[in-house]
Amino acid sequence: METDLQLESTVWVGSKRYRAVLTGWHFNWTELDKKNRDKKTISVPVAEVVGVEEGRVEILPQKSIEDTDKVFTVFYVKRSSTGSSYGLLWTLGRTQFSVPSRVLRDQWTKHLRAALKTHSPVRPNRLLVFINPYGGKKKGRKIYHSLVAPLFELAGISCHVIVTVRANQARDHLLQKDLTGFDGVVCVGGDGMFSEILHGLIGRTQQEAGLCENDPTVNLQPCQRHIGIIPAGSTDCVCYATVGVIDPVTSALHIIIGDSQPLDVCSVHQASGLVRYSVSLLGYGFYGDVLAESEKHRWMGPLRYDYSGTMVYLSNRSYAGIVQYLPADPLLSSPRDRTRCLSGCSVCSRSTERLFPHSSDAGSLYSSHYSQFSSDSEGEWVTVEGRFRCVSLTCMSSSCPKSPLGLSPSAHLADGTGDLILVWDTHPLGFLKFLYRHTSTEDQFDLPFVEVHRVKAVRFSLPPGKEEEEYEEIGGSSGGMDEEERGYIETVSRSGSQQHLADRGPGREMTNVQKTGNPFLCGLCCSKAPAVSVWNCDGEILPSTEILSRVHGQLVRLYARGIEDGAAVHCSEDIERGCTLQK
Repeated sequence: METDLQLESTVWVGSKRYRAVLTGWHFNWTELDKKNRDKKTISVPVAEVVGVEEGRVEILPQKSIEDTDKVFTVFYVKRSSTGSSYGLLWTLGRTQFSVPSRVLRDQWTKHLRAALKTHSPVRPNRLLVFINPYGGKKKGRKIYHSLVAPLFELAGISCHVIVTVRANQARDHLLQKDLTGFDGVVCVGGDGMFSEILHGLIGRTQQEAGLCENDPTVNLQPCQRHIGIIPAGSTDCVCYATVGVIDPVTSALHIIIGDSQPLDVCSVHQASGLVRYSVSLLGYGFYGDVLAESEKHRWMGPLRYDYSGTMVYLSNRSYAGIVQYLPADPLLSSPRDRTRCLSGCSVCSRSTERLFPHSSDAGSLYSSHYSQFSSDSEGEWVTVEGRFRCVSLTCMSSSCPKSPLGLSPSAHLADGTGDLILVWDTHPLGFLKFLYRHTSTEDQFDLPFVEVHRVKAVRFSLPPGKEEEEYEEIGGSSGGMDEEERGYIETVSRSGSQQHLADRGPGREMTNVQKTGNPFLCGLCCSKAPAVSVWNCDGEILPSTEILSRVHGQLVRLYARGIEDGAAVHCSEDIERGCTLQK
């Protein structure tokens, strides 16, 4: 088959005459005036053509077909701004072309379809789709069947659809059933459904590779099948952070054209082995308390997070802990460099070359990256000890509509590192300022009680002599308010934390400087303060307080391309407003 297909002819769009040209990589049509002079051109990359149909065809909002001998319809990706600096909304563009004869129409449809196969070889042909009918506003089925399924049918993608009826059904299916023939897995739901797919695919891949997930030093095998996310949940953080918008049609179009975005994953271990995987947030203290409180108010829907956040803030708690982390190379990137991980990110591209230096097959050389995570690197661990409002680890910006820049605005999706955020105990108004900055463009790390470090691994433990206590639910069963005072540790301002290298030898004690301060009046609603918090791992409460977390570079791939820069889009002023990303 030719690699540079060409076809050129005169076509009509409505009453206007155009010259249409198909090269190997682009399909262009140029309006002509009465003197046959060029006016304006619309150019669509062949890779972004969704489908070609004979006749006058409409797909959304409802499918309709008018079979005519001299008309063909081309469907393609159109882009429009969402009003913010980052993230583009994708819609289904449609143009109907009229030609002088049926023979010419058949030539156009044949050549366009052949070009799609030649220049879009990574498009999925068969997908396994899981729908969570209970997530978010319980519209998962409607979203899939009314918006997504028609697009998959147009693109010639066959789907096996499973509507889940219990928790972890999707995970168990991926671990146990035959997946032969499926190019990828699609979840219609929120972050909880995505987590099920993530655990199922990673677990299945390690089973097939004969690897033990419970060993924190094992070199996990990257997953070959892609994951697609159709947002339909209470929280869609992963979708927002990897696409830039929460829109089912946009996500479906990314799946159809076969976009591929590698994604780092954190494995979380306790003494007995693997606990969970995380991609967006591993949080202790404030974020753990908010999740625990919100579980008591699930009847409130998404509003429970706002309510619980307010209640936990008013409780004014901090927790003692020891944090150890393995720093990443500061010469490669920094969480304070004010860069954004956008589509075509140079940091992530260089990381791919660094993680897999001699092969395009990530799996064959994956272990080369993790030779650094061994006993030889133990001397590089840095230790801090004190009282923390929250301890957070994220492998992505964790942006969302309420926090457009996220927990760590300069975090990268696929550089093999995570960002560790330490918020030391401080005055309630100071912590409120930290939280508020997540909703604005102000630097939330530019505060004296906040630190951020780019890391490869993190350990968290309780101070020596402090027994781990069972977590007490916030506010008690009655939800009553207690106005008594309690002890409060206030962190003094500083330019940096008390740090030292962790000793490697067994039995050696770590000498750290404990953060201490003065008592302060408690908030309005705390009763007895719990000694320990819980870990929030992508919306799930972990059963253990003392954990080890390690970042696995580019362990999975999504049907996405990262957040597109809205300033880089040029839209033509034609009726169809064909949009092309300027690269």
